[in-house]
Amino acid sequence: MKIHFWGVRGSIPSPASPGRVKSKISAILEQVTPEDIIDAESREKFLAGLPPWLFGTVGGNSPCISVTFDDPKDCIVFDCGSGIRELGVAQLNEKKKASNFHIFLSHFHWDHIQGLPFFPQCYNPSVNVDFYSPFSGLESILSGQMVQPYFPVHMGIMGAKKSYHLLEKEIKIAGCTISFKKMNHPGDSYSFCVNENGKRIIYATDTELTSGDFTDNGENTAFFRDADLIIIDCQYTLGEAVDKYNWGHSAFSLAVDFAANWKIKHMVMFHHDPAYDDSKLYGILQSARWYLERMNFKGIEITLAYEGLEIII
Repeated sequence: MKIHFWGVRGSIPSPASPGRVKSKISAILEQVTPEDIIDAESREKFLAGLPPWLFGTVGGNSPCISVTFDDPKDCIVFDCGSGIRELGVAQLNEKKKASNFHIFLSHFHWDHIQGLPFFPQCYNPSVNVDFYSPFSGLESILSGQMVQPYFPVHMGIMGAKKSYHLLEKEIKIAGCTISFKKMNHPGDSYSFCVNENGKRIIYATDTELTSGDFTDNGENTAFFRDADLIIIDCQYTLGEAVDKYNWGHSAFSLAVDFAANWKIKHMVMFHHDPAYDDSKLYGILQSARWYLERMNFKGIEITLAYEGLEIII
């Protein structure tokens, strides 16, 4: 399985401001020496040595992740945030394009559906787009954001072959099994687990972890235990999580505890706060890794989600 991150921000898209771009340029220029700009090779070496929060960006698009397999015709997509447009544009340039898109919706808050009208594959009559959700009324909910005065194009104009599926039990797609679990979030949100030949990845956005999520019972154990990778809501620091209790998001330190509790091998920090710049996000990554070491949790890798990140399981 190849997991690609197209949108990693939560709540609302948050492009880098001109001020933040200028600050990055200024910080880079302060580090340049005459030896760094002698020729193309020295410039490339200098740029390669810059920290990721300076040379690059986490990105500002709201949630969208794709999962693809050896056969490129099927593409599993989690959520339709603004990042799904980037997925669609990239697909247009692929030699072997996906023809079947399986879109799973964690829930219907705006940051998770607002990119759908801009997903070009939805307008292609040769493409199949299947939507899946444990919530009933899926078609009417998605269509509801594409009516006047909110949007000038309604879903009926989308030429793709569209189907809507109410999830009631695990399903099989492209040789893998996908299961789901309700999480703690205002109005509810669902996590999804993809299992391909014993390799398991979990998409767990928009969840405020509680003691019940750590309980070793049949449901939790089957869903979380020994997963290879979890993409998990880490929107807050611990102090912010206390101040924003019951807002539906988790502190990064609690997510680390959660991954350790269930012996998950790789944790990807996701659903970043729109107010955080790249420097703060990479600082939080350092704090999460420090906490992991401090608590002596073994066998866990921590990664910060950013647009363009690819992980192969």
